[in-house]
Amino acid sequence: QVQLVESGGGLVQAGASLRLSCAASGRTLSSYAMAWFRQAPGKEREFVAYISSTGGSTYYPDSVKGRFTISRDNAKNTVYLQMNKLKSEDTAVYYCAARRNSVYGTRTREEYDYWGQGTQVTVSS
Repeated sequence: QVQLVESGGGLVQAGASLRLSCAASGRTLSSYAMAWFRQAPGKEREFVAYISSTGGSTYYPDSVKGRFTISRDNAKNTVYLQMNKLKSEDTAVYYCAARRNSVYGTRTREEYDYWGQGTQVTVSS
């Protein structure tokens, strides 16, 4: 079992930056592909970024490409999401997710095995 705990959310103005963290316990993350998803009120949970187990491969949808960066520190068992140039449409609860025994991540939330409880990000315009 892997327990994931997100932190770093908050209320910021448009154009600001935030860095989210996802700390894992229970198992080392080095054999897990990791991802971030987000869910705004009344909307489906959507993919934000993924990173391979080694950190060598990342992927972003067009909505955040160039503004968000996912990274990981396997020694600290932590995954990060650096979010720059935030927009009001980035407002959502952000979740990290782990895909066990996988080098690569996917954009499909059903393919992830473990989830954190989420952290709220609110961007005011």
